[in-house]
Amino acid sequence: MGRRTAWWRAGAWRRGRSSAARARVAAAAAVLCALTVPAAWPAVADAAAGAPNADDSSGATAYAFAEGAQKVDGAKGTTDAPGLEVGRTYRSSLSKGEKLYYSLDLDAESNTYVSVTAVPRAGAALSVQDGIRVSLQNKDSNSCSYESASFGAANSPHPVTAWGARTTSPANPVCKGAGTYYVVVERVGTAKSSPGAWDLELAAVSEPPVKKADSTSPPTSWNSASPAPVSGPAKRSEGGAGFSRATAVGQGVWRTDISPGQTLFYKVPVDWGRQLSATAELGSASGGGHGYTVGALDLALYNPARAGVEDASVGYDGLQKSASLAPVPPVEYANRYAVTDQVNAMRFAGSYYLVVHLAEGVADTFGNGPFGLKLRVRLGGAAQAGPGYSGQSVPHHLFEVTADDREAAAAGGTGTGDATMTAVAVGGIGAGTVVLAVLGVWTVTARRRTGAGAAAR
Repeated sequence: MGRRTAWWRAGAWRRGRSSAARARVAAAAAVLCALTVPAAWPAVADAAAGAPNADDSSGATAYAFAEGAQKVDGAKGTTDAPGLEVGRTYRSSLSKGEKLYYSLDLDAESNTYVSVTAVPRAGAALSVQDGIRVSLQNKDSNSCSYESASFGAANSPHPVTAWGARTTSPANPVCKGAGTYYVVVERVGTAKSSPGAWDLELAAVSEPPVKKADSTSPPTSWNSASPAPVSGPAKRSEGGAGFSRATAVGQGVWRTDISPGQTLFYKVPVDWGRQLSATAELGSASGGGHGYTVGALDLALYNPARAGVEDASVGYDGLQKSASLAPVPPVEYANRYAVTDQVNAMRFAGSYYLVVHLAEGVADTFGNGPFGLKLRVRLGGAAQAGPGYSGQSVPHHLFEVTADDREAAAAGGTGTGDATMTAVAVGGIGAGTVVLAVLGVWTVTARRRTGAGAAAR
């Protein structure tokens, strides 16, 4: 969403592009046990049923932070940078004009990705230049990567995400090797923006090396024709209010309502070899009105590590409008060696996120809504075998599609992403303790509905 620019040391290329629940938990056991797990990445957050508590969402924006996300204060320099652990999710904040540092201790073999989602307060004054810049640096201040994300022409407050990456590719000699690396998060923009702090969600994940290295050349050809949008009756599916609460959907037509200022999160399980396409359709305004809102409807695609892939936006004049993603290639490991992010980011299987935002400014002319929204999702191609990883991702199963994921997507619900994470989170989950009480065989279905407001080779 918004404007996005990035640079990666691997190949030293630059890019710029325009950017814009229901929880179903099934368990079978006859035991009462205690489990120790990492703080909530989506696999854990999705398993938690019940209404969000005060630690889960920002009341002003209705963004649902990962349940159990540990609160951490970024440092003004590297010496005092707090450590982040791969596989965990954190909450922080970023004041106007601030630059903060966090540290990561990394091994020499794994690829590591860190996403940062910034959440300004609802009603905050923003300009097209306002946003965040995220970089990942080594101990000698060399940047492994950096990316910026901003709010776009509509100047509408909504979650924006940028990521940093440390990869072990031979093309990236500066950032190879084990040791301490630094995540640098900077708030950028103009003096006219609101002074209030923005909430941050930081998530660090790792990808294991492959058992056998293959070609380091990107695919030379793929079907780049725009497919016809999926047709058929629409099924109701309420979008989630954050990455960790994204509603799982599969191929089909999905319908919900959206209000000005609201951002909805969906996730689509996409296996190796599958090709994803999506269109968002905003219905006509029932109350009439005359005028035009620039960049009113925004549809963005993020990969399983929350790296921006592609996005589309469209203005609104009160009549029905649609925004369709430009074609992206089938998921393939070798895509990471491509230059453009619409190919580069389609580098692993897993749950891809579709994020829909309706600009606050729509309310000024066309009322508070809600407005009808349809999401048309198509999956082309056939599933293929993966690259053959030598180990597991952290968190586990992040870069694969499970049977539970497929089942939840077909129903329009939220999959756990990990069959072992069927747990109910309680109080001190930030300390890593979860209690699972299961008597017999049961299924719990919880439905969340949120209100308005809320890539490195």
